[in-house]
Amino acid sequence: MNTECFNDAEKSLPEICFERAPDCGLILGSGWSRVIKTDTEIVRIPYSAISGLGASTVAGHTGEMLLFERHGKSVVAFMGRRHWYEGQGWEPVILPVELMRRMGVQNLLITNAAGGINSCFNPGDLMIIRDHINTAGLNPLIGEVVEGWGERFPDQSNVYTTELIELLRKAANESNAILSEGVYAFTTGPSYETPAEIRAYASMGADAVGMSTVPEATVASAAGIKVAALSCITNMAAGISGPHLSHTEVIEQTKKSAPVMSALVDGFLKRV
Repeated sequence: MNTECFNDAEKSLPEICFERAPDCGLILGSGWSRVIKTDTEIVRIPYSAISGLGASTVAGHTGEMLLFERHGKSVVAFMGRRHWYEGQGWEPVILPVELMRRMGVQNLLITNAAGGINSCFNPGDLMIIRDHINTAGLNPLIGEVVEGWGERFPDQSNVYTTELIELLRKAANESNAILSEGVYAFTTGPSYETPAEIRAYASMGADAVGMSTVPEATVASAAGIKVAALSCITNMAAGISGPHLSHTEVIEQTKKSAPVMSALVDGFLKRV
């Protein structure tokens, strides 16, 4: 891991980003950037201006860092993410987590768009991730131990914090959002999974599948940050329904689900 790029990225941010530790951090996946409600915007920075991060290359990812206030809380949101499949290594994928750690973030909500494996799901459903399966066998913690990321062999028994999950449940009750809970399978992408792979993941206990979230959650948890994660089930995975899969379908579904997604995230921020 090239930790020098993290130092350069920190220098890219204005001093105001480090004056007060945000009460919560957000990493927003495909289609989730539109759900943010703000009371006061403090600073908005395009990814292209953050050293080592670079402009988002995936449709549905805004590609901005936003520091704002909501419900009297300070929040930093990374609207869009970089992925392992973009071929730039782990540094841009993990950079938002490391910047938030340096800002003093202790609570992190990660969101994504995912394919449904559990046949009980329908497009538009929201799922709390209670655990994950790293099907890729890749781990951003491989290499030298990075200062601030905990010990060599971090415990992964409770990556997703019960305390934050309970806040999501309370926010769902208030907003009348229907929330499921399940296990998320991480794949590298960029190709979608085959029907045979989906059957294999289902036999392993996975309820949904996607190409993100697990790397960020792994590092954040190792660094001592409390983590919660939400998936919007935008489509059913290969072999379950439909003749084909497309990213356009993902974006369209998140647009339809945006109001309930927004109410849920806002209710969470009010309680964090």
